Amino acid sequence: MRVVIQPAATSDLRQGFSFYEQQQEGLGSYFLHSLYAEIDSLRLYSGIHPVHFGRFFRMLPKRFPYGVYYEFKDNTVFVRAVLDLRRNPRWIRDEIKGRN
Repeated sequence: MRVVIQPAATSDLRQGFSFYEQQQEGLGSYFLHSLYAEIDSLRLYSGIHPVHFGRFFRMLPKRFPYGVYYEFKDNTVFVRAVLDLRRNPRWIRDEIKGRN
């Protein structure tokens, strides 16, 4: 199975990196390393996560309070968003519904 991280999700990861790097030097790199490892696990575990907002599977990474929202079609996982779950739930809903 192939994993494709969409541009909007890449932007989400960059924002998370910036936030954690401001908290402590090196923490941003740890954030990215952890999230990319979790996203890579979707090669094996895609489709086992609960569905949110009617069409996106949501994986909860172990070390950070983020949700990885994805779809899969034709043996490919499309990561649509990587969102901070500490945000207002309405913001998350509106943000994810705008993703293709």
